[in-house]
Amino acid sequence: MGWLGKVFGGTFGLMLGGPLGALLGAAIGHQFDRGVEGFESFPRLEPGRHQRIQMAFFTATFSVMGHLAKADGRVTEAEIAIARQIMDRMDLSSEMREAAIRLFREGKSPGFPLDETLDQFRQEIGRRSSLVRLFLEILLQAAYADGTLHPNEERLLLHICNRVGFSRFEFQALRAFMEAQLRFSQAQQQYRYQRQSRYQGTPGKRQPSLGDAYAVLGVTPKATDAEIKKAYRRLMSQHHPDKLVAKGLPEEMVKIATEKTQKIRQAYEIIQRHRKR
Repeated sequence: MGWLGKVFGGTFGLMLGGPLGALLGAAIGHQFDRGVEGFESFPRLEPGRHQRIQMAFFTATFSVMGHLAKADGRVTEAEIAIARQIMDRMDLSSEMREAAIRLFREGKSPGFPLDETLDQFRQEIGRRSSLVRLFLEILLQAAYADGTLHPNEERLLLHICNRVGFSRFEFQALRAFMEAQLRFSQAQQQYRYQRQSRYQGTPGKRQPSLGDAYAVLGVTPKATDAEIKKAYRRLMSQHHPDKLVAKGLPEEMVKIATEKTQKIRQAYEIIQRHRKR
């Protein structure tokens, strides 16, 4: 269990402050009440810089995700399902999962302090651009839960990007990357289903295409081998789990980064196989 997991287990006290601290306190305050009663011998621990980033990332991710889910007027079952799916993929403890759900609900509330939350998140994260990128990738994944990006969701995402120092150009590139990853993942899932199906009449499903693989790496088929390798290494560096954890990604959320590196590597391998023919 990482440091953040111990916090949610009620072993330590919490001092984060600001809107993020208020949100996190509202989400897990009952855990701290229980912790204080049950662990009086443990000192209250003020988190260091690394731990503050972990708490800020976790809190902002699920609360802003809840706010984004309501941007198109209503929270759909698909959006709730994707939020729970992300929690499942993180393999959160029961306490952390309950807190994530509460944060998601806080984000849906009318009085949610979006700008103040984003401002503190940016302040806590500092210049760790790879964490900001992963934060936005998770939000985009949630926004595409129903298959499309609603205009209101896009406007809100652009506002979020502006608040955390992510340019419109960077957002459009990230959007293209996420759409390619989604197509790539869907094609993989369909292909696996076809191979595992016992029914001969199952409709044919395609494997991830070469075009999808190029799009995942953010390059075109005209790119040179050197340009493709450079793009691959840049994306792998941006999503490397160990590097992200070192910068403050909660250990409990590392599976998200691991899955992304796997997709990037698979896309690169498809291109390499094609070019060696």
